[in-house]
Amino acid sequence: MALVLITLFTSRCLSKSVPEATGTIRGAVFTSDPDGGHSVLPYAIVRLEGPATRETQSDKQGAYIFELVKPGPYVITATASGLTGTTNVTVKPNGVSVIPLQVSIAAVKTTVTVTASAEPAPSETSAQTVTINTSTVDAAPNKSERFEELLPLVPGVVRGPDGRLNLKGASSTQAGWLVNSANVIDPATGDRAMNLPIDVVSSVKVISNPYDPEYGRFTGAISSVETRMSNFDKFHFSIQNLLPRPRKRGGDFVGIGAFTPRLTLTGPLYKDKLAFTQSFEYRFVRTPVESLPPLRRDTQLESFDSFTQFDLNISSKQTATVSFALFPQKLDYLGLDTFTPQPSTPDLHSRGYQVSLQHRYVTDSGGVLISQFSYKRFDADVFPNSPDPYRLLVETTEGGFFNRQKRQTDGAAWQEIYQLSSKQFWGRHQLKFGIDYSRNTYDGRQQFSPVDIVGVAGYPLERIRFGAPSAFSIRQAETAWFAGDQWTIAPRLAFDLGLRLDRDSITDATNVAPRAGFTLALTRDRKTLLRAGGGLFYDRVPLNAPAFPFFPGRTLQMLDPAGLVTRSRPYMNKITGNLRNPRSEVWNAEIDRQVLDNLLIRVAFQQRNTVDNLVLNPISSSAVNTLSLASRGREFYREFQITGRYQAHHSTINASYVRSRAFGDLNDFTQFFENDPVAVIRANQRGRLDFDSPNRFLAWGEIAAPWRLTLTPVFDLHTGFPYSVENQRREFVGPRNTLRFPRFESVDLQVQREIRLPMFKERKAKVGFGVFNLFNHYNPRDVQSDLDSYRFGDFLNPVVRTFRGKFVLEF
Repeated sequence: MALVLITLFTSRCLSKSVPEATGTIRGAVFTSDPDGGHSVLPYAIVRLEGPATRETQSDKQGAYIFELVKPGPYVITATASGLTGTTNVTVKPNGVSVIPLQVSIAAVKTTVTVTASAEPAPSETSAQTVTINTSTVDAAPNKSERFEELLPLVPGVVRGPDGRLNLKGASSTQAGWLVNSANVIDPATGDRAMNLPIDVVSSVKVISNPYDPEYGRFTGAISSVETRMSNFDKFHFSIQNLLPRPRKRGGDFVGIGAFTPRLTLTGPLYKDKLAFTQSFEYRFVRTPVESLPPLRRDTQLESFDSFTQFDLNISSKQTATVSFALFPQKLDYLGLDTFTPQPSTPDLHSRGYQVSLQHRYVTDSGGVLISQFSYKRFDADVFPNSPDPYRLLVETTEGGFFNRQKRQTDGAAWQEIYQLSSKQFWGRHQLKFGIDYSRNTYDGRQQFSPVDIVGVAGYPLERIRFGAPSAFSIRQAETAWFAGDQWTIAPRLAFDLGLRLDRDSITDATNVAPRAGFTLALTRDRKTLLRAGGGLFYDRVPLNAPAFPFFPGRTLQMLDPAGLVTRSRPYMNKITGNLRNPRSEVWNAEIDRQVLDNLLIRVAFQQRNTVDNLVLNPISSSAVNTLSLASRGREFYREFQITGRYQAHHSTINASYVRSRAFGDLNDFTQFFENDPVAVIRANQRGRLDFDSPNRFLAWGEIAAPWRLTLTPVFDLHTGFPYSVENQRREFVGPRNTLRFPRFESVDLQVQREIRLPMFKERKAKVGFGVFNLFNHYNPRDVQSDLDSYRFGDFLNPVVRTFRGKFVLEF
């Protein structure tokens, strides 16, 4: 029903849109060397000026694109590293053409008329890449107004039952998280640690199989964020969310539900030489668990995110970017759900900052040298909300959380990448070499309190006792060398070849990771592309793993109804065998077909086999009992995808269907010893991973509606996530993850309009609103999985329909 309504609504909007055809401009930014060879220029700013003004940034291959361009005369300007290039363009209705932009010290001007022509193939790289551009960042419905909330718009990216993002069949701790090419991962847990104001985000890419050897230390996919370049021409200021949202509980308004003001300022400091961006965001957000009492159902987040960036044009051949991010945060009642009330949850208070310096230099021969240094600090404290003993009951949890921890981590990273000018030898070669070095430290303290497992009758069945508090210090050094070649062997055939060597001091191993892919134009008009490739990828080892033997051990005590110990079994923490870097073997194949000038169809398949994952398993023997951590875990992911993109007038519609399977070992180490550790650890099993969702249909679009409105609907329909059955002893009954939550179905919608303020000619505003779960479909987040409960099988804590207003003031 929801799909029918959104389809009719979209069709009506499209039918009422201004019937004006548009054009598309795409190409690559490049430099020329003295020998006449060309070298692509990544991260150049490309600006389009004419009947409309647009700006974008070339990607790592120097490619850029402007879509849905109004007809008329334009000027395209590319700037990077003190170089510039300008081209005059006339866009005609339905005109599509490739416009290469050559940059040099002296501006090069040519005149080009864009006429109706064959639509060029999409970006010619063999990696599966999806980019969320600036337009989508601004217009898409985003409940929390965080950039990571946009990632589920990518086929194959889902938010799992624990609220974490899973990229292409990999958990968040198996993914790579980059901001301006700098790693933003917490060294202790391996998860993303940095928060960034969304106003500074230019684009977000998800690269599922990056055959570029520059990318490493992951086994899943890469999320790469690029921030906006500072404005060298004039000052620009925006401010929004100045009014707090009230908290409505039990039919009454009680206090503040959220207050999230943010402001951003960018502009020149020294003409054509130095510009800056400064963004601040304060967040106070209460998020309810609908199945708990009205005034005791909220998690509470308070944070302050600051991002500062300086962009420098040092000379005609050198540019640099310096950035500083600060992101302290207090998250109270972490892990709150139907069965864990506020007093039994922990609080997580963290403090972090990251500084990054990137320098770009264009050599006389046309090569590009990119040097980057970054330093990050991330500290976290976890502590309970009650001093009472922690008790796990069938229907709820009592007492204060059983864990206290204090973490102090930091990391320094240095990277050098040199991309040569293109060379001619049996085709054109774009060679790249690099080295990457990082050093991470982790100083921590862990303390655990006793845990009681209480049965239906109300008396303890089992007690878990822990050893004395422990402190530890871990050091890690990682080095990587890599070389790659983009080899265009013929006009319709190109290869991506790469080799990466990673050295990790924790595993004391050097891992060799070859990878290769190709792109083949199957037709002369280049409207049909075949991409395929395969390779090896090695992940990092989170520093919690080598620290594991220093964590307090545990003793399991079986109790009788009087609370007396009938049997006791101590376990010591032990790393079994040598720690190894997890390794994934990945291959993919994909066909892209430009069916019509405004319709692209993609059919893709990928498969990933991952081995040497870190898994926990309690092992009992007559000699000694151990809680074993071993590099013996395996995972398997397979995905078949059909995607379509349709453009009509000023609107774009995207739709995709993904059929997938995620299977593997279920006792993944990171789920037990992170910010909210798990007390009960049972024997490992293999089964469907917690975020396995075999069928998912996703449709969304940016629609130019009447009255200058922009509508962005999102329809998400997927199979419910799996869960396991337990008994009152917290033991699994039968195979794990054999049952599923109900089907998830949600429609989100954002409507906005840009308006001019009559009293301020140079100022404008954006107004609008968002609706989340528009049809209020019952999407539960919790399930009573204990078969000894009278509520066994009940689904609870649904996501309710939510409204959000939007008002952005820009100067």
